[in-house]
Amino acid sequence: MVLPGPVPNSPGHLGSLLETFLPWIGLAVPAALLAALLRRSVLAATAAVLPAVAWLGLFGTAAFTGGGPEGGGFLVVQHNVSDVNPEPAATARALARTEADLVALEELTTPALPAYEAALSPAYPHHATVGTVGLWSKHPLSAVRPVDIRPEGVAEGWNRGLRATARTPEGEVAVYVAHLTSVRIGPAGFASGLRDESAALLARALSSEPLDRVILVGDLNSTLDDRGLAPVTSLLTEPASAFAFSWPAAFPLARIDQVLTRSAEVTDVWTLPATTSDHLPVAARIRL
Repeated sequence: MVLPGPVPNSPGHLGSLLETFLPWIGLAVPAALLAALLRRSVLAATAAVLPAVAWLGLFGTAAFTGGGPEGGGFLVVQHNVSDVNPEPAATARALARTEADLVALEELTTPALPAYEAALSPAYPHHATVGTVGLWSKHPLSAVRPVDIRPEGVAEGWNRGLRATARTPEGEVAVYVAHLTSVRIGPAGFASGLRDESAALLARALSSEPLDRVILVGDLNSTLDDRGLAPVTSLLTEPASAFAFSWPAAFPLARIDQVLTRSAEVTDVWTLPATTSDHLPVAARIRL
């Protein structure tokens, strides 16, 4: 838990897999403590307490603090709405009720897009879509363009990144919406190579961004502990500590839906009630 870095990423990207579910290693601690009690072994109990202290040091704040709607600041909502969402209109209405400043969506489909536009446009008169990602804003948007995060070998027409300038009351902010390549666990291990390549391409775009203030939102198919996201996290500031696990919605195990910033601070992050997607929406409060 304390030093996952030395775990090699080959074969099978084991290091990334470990880091993706890093907090869950703590489940071994209660089992170790129970075994120590059953054996009535002081030495075994001491050995079990040490990883418990390590877990609390690493994840205690995230475990015992949570975000919520209270408080001011610039509010952003990010949601992978699922390309097989059976009720896109209901999902869109739920997102509109958040009254966020920005709403970023992934896995938009051509048939479902009108439902999102109809439900969100009254509160969000400014919006842009590129491929399967979209951004709805209460503030004017300009300089909208695609961001190429398509790994080599992925078919043409795979468009899952956009960049826009939002003119907020605090000034201009570059907003990036991205949906990195999916990962899979199979016989060959943790297949994250394409995701890692996509993250590197996103980092290249971020590093050349001329505006000082940046907000990145999206389904990055990665936790912030995963070394595969390092090219991006090395350029941006991570949010205040919180688990806010967003996937899968039925039993969330990890937060792969992220809100990151540059020259701004995410002061709070939390999940919203489930929609009919397989992800939970993630909300973040930002100090611009």
